[in-house]
Parts: sequence; structure tokens; C-alpha cells
Amino acid sequence: MRLMRIGEAGRERPVVRVDDDHYVDVSDQFADFNEEFFGSGGIERVRALATERTAAGQVSAFGGKRIGAPIARPHQIVCVGLNYADHARETGQPIPAEPILFNKAPNTLIGPNDDVRLPRGSVKTDWEVELGVVIGKRSSYLETDADALAAIAGYTLVNDVSEREFQSERGGQWVKGKSAETFNPAGPWLATPDEIADVRELDMWLDVSGVRRQTGSTKTMIFDPLFIVRYISQFMVLEPGDLIDTGTPPGVGLGMRPPLYLVEGDVMELGVTGLGTQRQRVIGPR
Repeated sequence: MRLMRIGEAGRERPVVRVDDDHYVDVSDQFADFNEEFFGSGGIERVRALATERTAAGQVSAFGGKRIGAPIARPHQIVCVGLNYADHARETGQPIPAEPILFNKAPNTLIGPNDDVRLPRGSVKTDWEVELGVVIGKRSSYLETDADALAAIAGYTLVNDVSEREFQSERGGQWVKGKSAETFNPAGPWLATPDEIADVRELDMWLDVSGVRRQTGSTKTMIFDPLFIVRYISQFMVLEPGDLIDTGTPPGVGLGMRPPLYLVEGDVMELGVTGLGTQRQRVIGPR
């Protein structure tokens, strides 16, 4: 099942994707794909409702409607740094012995095709195609991979946009380079785990203005999604609807020689197997 949210920003409604052109509206039964939805067993209830309505022909056409992030604003966005061995090497960093964790502000979350805004004074804004993991139930001190799998609501495509100067040259606080407005496009949908045959075998790619910059696969992850969820739960409580950005493969602007960064007018296009595609135009600062 693939969950989506459509409509203008701030007024999205929850739907279930039927195919490329059609969806089932479930907003009369579910207020949003939010903490309450995920924490109350909403996935199984919406699955039954969508199946019933699809069989009855109660489907609608997307018809150019805006697609929002597939989840409402989460309590937290937790990110994993340097989680691909080939990406760690391109940035000159050692392969980490444990996951490197940092946070992004939850209000960075935007739709998959919304504009990405450069921060004021930015000269090093970068791209990062990533696999996102959405938490399905309140979780702490998970003990096994089975526990972690049971805690996952699904997977989504994210772009972990980053300002490298703010991240690494302004006091060493990664959150500074990760939390500018619009810095976490997500979607177009959340795929429940049954939709993904093997989360460790997903191809990933990202283009900037028509030029391929990132080509990778989740098979080069250092720490897989189940380990990540279990690991994070040892240090903080994960709430239903929380989002985890699990790291990026090689090809980021920081790793190029010389480095290359986004400028106003660039267009980012990206995708992950089974999770759809995104397209963002880069616009100037406020």
C-alpha cells in the first residue's frame, strides 16, 4: 500500500495511491497520516477501507493536484551521517564504527516537487538522495531486528538537502547545515514494508539540471534500516510518524573535485526503486 497526501501546502488530505493516475480519498475517515494515525493501527484500517473503495470504483484522478509529503509534520527527523562506505570515502572520512546521528528541524519537511530555497548567505548548498524510514509505533530499547521491523510503518524517498559551510565551518553543529526551510523534500508516497521486496537492494539516483550526480544502491549501506531503528531506540524514544533519513550514496557536491554546489535555477530530480521520483527547483533566499 502506498500512502500519499495531496492538496495545497498546509491543507493536504490523506489518500491511498491506486496507480500512477488514480487514488482513493480516505480523508473522511482519517484526519491525516500523523502520530495518532500510525500509533492507533491506522495502516491496517486504511488498507481495508482502500481495498473496499477501490473494488467499488470509488477512485479519483490526480489531475495535476499538488503532492505533499506523505506524512504530517513529525515530532522529529533523525538522520544518519556517512552511512554509505563509498560516500564516506569520497568525503575523506573514516567509515564510522557506530551510526553518526543528528537532527533536522521537523519544519524542513516539504512535498516531493516543492521548491527548495537557498538560505541567506549560502554558497555550499548540497543534495543527498536518501531512503527515509517512517516509524509506526512508540519505540524505545528495541532488542531485535524483528522488533525494529515491527516498529516501521514504511519507507519513503527523501532529499537531505545540506548547507556544508553551516554544517562544518560554523562550530561543528551539523543541525545548522541541515535545518533551513525546505531542506527535507519527502515522498511522493510512503510504501508499507510489504511493497519493498528487499530494502537492501534499492537503486538510487539524483540528477542536477539534467546531469547525473548520484548513482548508488542501499546495498552499500554500512548500517541497514533495521539496525538503525534499533540503534536509535537505545538513545531516544521514537514516536509514531517520526522520520529517519538513513544516509546518502556517493556523488554529493562536497565530494567533487573541485566541489560543486547548487545555485538558483538548478533543478534536482531523484528517485529510489519502488518509492517514486521527486523534482525540485532551486530558488533564491528570502
